[in-house]
Amino acid sequence: MTTAGRFNFRYGKLEARAKIPSGDWLWPAIWMMPQDSKYGGWPRSGEIDILESRGNKNLVAWGGNIGTQLAFSTLHWGKSPGENKFQKTHYEKRRNDGYDSDYHKYMVEWTPDYIAFKIDDQEIGRIAPPAGGFYQFGQLSGDNPWGGGSKMAPFDQNFYLIVNLAIGGTNGYFPDESTNPNGKPWKNWSKQASRDFWNGNWQWRHTWNERDDSQRALKVDYIKIWAI
Repeated sequence: MTTAGRFNFRYGKLEARAKIPSGDWLWPAIWMMPQDSKYGGWPRSGEIDILESRGNKNLVAWGGNIGTQLAFSTLHWGKSPGENKFQKTHYEKRRNDGYDSDYHKYMVEWTPDYIAFKIDDQEIGRIAPPAGGFYQFGQLSGDNPWGGGSKMAPFDQNFYLIVNLAIGGTNGYFPDESTNPNGKPWKNWSKQASRDFWNGNWQWRHTWNERDDSQRALKVDYIKIWAI
């Protein structure tokens, strides 16, 4: 679901009440992209991820659960895909009972001075860039793609909303080095990853409806947006 070409805004507060799905390799997301990409192609014009998670209930990597027990918010920005500085603006919150067990509130507060993310009214991260903007904050060099914008550039333009549920992927979102009770049926470097995924459906298909067939859905109670 997208509001591209129909609704977009700059600065405000967005709150979504949602219940993430459970099921191996499901990728729920509520996010925003620039309407006109005035600073150039991704990630020069930015991306605002209000909610992302993973549907695996027992996916483990880097010493912890990175599945339904972890929800996170991220800003993507940089001069090129290889210089995406999202690590500097990535924020996480964990719940032992999993974000798939009930509805939770996910919020972004976006102003001309800062961007703050909250889960269930608890702030999990805030970025207030210095006078030199994200170029200075990212310690970048060479040309400044946001030189003509404000200190919030590229996040000083209109963005539209996307709500989606993806599956799998080869960009490393589901790392090959992770462990999962039923294994991972594809490798991120595979040239036939989609086929490998389907051929291994016996590994994951049953996890999509262990309780009922609606658990594999991203359920959104509401999305509210206020001007600030």
